[in-house]
Amino acid sequence: MRKFFSKMNIWSFSAIGIILFLVGPNITIIEGLFTPENENWAHIKEYILADFIRASFILVFFTGILTIILGTSLAWLIAQYDFPLRSFYKWALILPLSIPPFIAAYTYHGILNYTGVVQTTLRNKLHVEVNAAYFDIMNMPGAIFIYTMFLFPYVYTIVRVFLSQQSATLIESARMLGKGPFKIFLQVVVPISRAAIVGGVSLVILEVLNDYGVVKYFGIQTFSTAIFQTWFGLGDIDTSLKLAASLMGFVILILIIEKVLRGRKQFGYATTKIRPLKLVNLRGGKAVFATLYCTIIFSLSFLIPVIQLIDWFILTFGHIPFQDFYIYVKNSIIVAGVSATIIIIFALIIGNFNRLFQGRITKVLTRLSVLGYSIPGAVIAVAVVTAFIQLDEWLSPLYIKLGLDSTLVLSVSIVMLIAAYIVRFFAIGFNSIEAGYEKIGTNFRDASRLLGAGITKTFFKVDVPMMKGAIISGFILVFIDIMKEIPLTLILRPFNFDTLATKAFQYASDEKIMEASQASLFIIVISAIAIFIFNKLLEKE
Repeated sequence: MRKFFSKMNIWSFSAIGIILFLVGPNITIIEGLFTPENENWAHIKEYILADFIRASFILVFFTGILTIILGTSLAWLIAQYDFPLRSFYKWALILPLSIPPFIAAYTYHGILNYTGVVQTTLRNKLHVEVNAAYFDIMNMPGAIFIYTMFLFPYVYTIVRVFLSQQSATLIESARMLGKGPFKIFLQVVVPISRAAIVGGVSLVILEVLNDYGVVKYFGIQTFSTAIFQTWFGLGDIDTSLKLAASLMGFVILILIIEKVLRGRKQFGYATTKIRPLKLVNLRGGKAVFATLYCTIIFSLSFLIPVIQLIDWFILTFGHIPFQDFYIYVKNSIIVAGVSATIIIIFALIIGNFNRLFQGRITKVLTRLSVLGYSIPGAVIAVAVVTAFIQLDEWLSPLYIKLGLDSTLVLSVSIVMLIAAYIVRFFAIGFNSIEAGYEKIGTNFRDASRLLGAGITKTFFKVDVPMMKGAIISGFILVFIDIMKEIPLTLILRPFNFDTLATKAFQYASDEKIMEASQASLFIIVISAIAIFIFNKLLEKE
């Protein structure tokens, strides 16, 4: 401890200040547990809280199981076999991440409802009378379908990368022992991929708990909808804090379960002669099945909703004034760009601090900085707004001296929204930067120091130029997530401030589904381009 403080410099002070900023707002959630109970909380706790927990558990459990099945099977197919269109699907199966689940929800509802293309085609073209109830997607199974189809790429991407780096010896040994493809998948591939599978599905679960758009549109009561209702419907921030604390406890329980599921089992190589998996060429019916399987999943998770959105876009082109649409685009790009830039700068500072001061204290502080991503957006929104109101109260004497009419300045500004984005998505940027630091190592830094360059000069002249790929990748990933964010933006945006995501959600909520297509398509196009660039960067690494 004494050694750590004796080495403090501008980098350590900056890093600790940033970590306090990232962790500070969440302390208000813990404080909310100790506030006195009111009538609203007593009613929710006695009659409704169990329903929130039950609905959240059902969504998490079934979405988790189905994304594991889809993501792992597709990852194994792409990593092990060669078949027609494999090169395309290798990166195209990541594209569903470019479609926010709430956009997918209202798009599929539009496709399947009474006036949608499916039922009208059956009635008018094929003269088949159908029961509309069979096509009702606005329920719990429908929400699970949406989450599964548009979040499985988290599992697919992580497991595919893991499997592509595995030694071919493991699979060849299993084949020599007489194991068929299905048994190899269940008895070899799944066990050695357990850590990767659990890591991917944990991201899926966190996204499900964070989501507000799908459950609100489908009328499913979860923690996120409850936090919105108590805050905006009842004007009760104390109850919102208690609900946020309950949801945080639910998340912590899931993270503990994840840790247990990962276990201590590790699969290492018994030899230094590691050969990556050699692709097995599929022929005939097997090749057709593999291509068809990927095509069906890709169509359901990307192609069909995008085609429907394009059709609606053509039908409603010009309904939204160009000037208004331009404002939504500008707002989205500004908040996402500014937030992503600040996150990357903060990540570079903390990453460099982690390299300069290696030790237990540094590791603990670094891990604390990335906790925000494991906390749902609605919880962070409550934490940030509470912290900013307290900050405004503390700064109120200064506001009075400056002659300002209101004592609420920061808590009604875009600064609060950007701060929440930074807390929520810092982990994404930091993980990319941390991987970049690990890749470049310390040899070039040490050489620069031996030649007389200081820490700061070495950082700008050596580290940053060598980490361009990691910086660009981190920026892209953060930018995409912020473009799609709904709960934080809806709660914390300044008055009359809309982004593409909030406007699409508002149009869909007002049953103007076709009008929502313009903002939705713009989000998808930007995200898809960013994902394509990110995939190309990964291939160069």
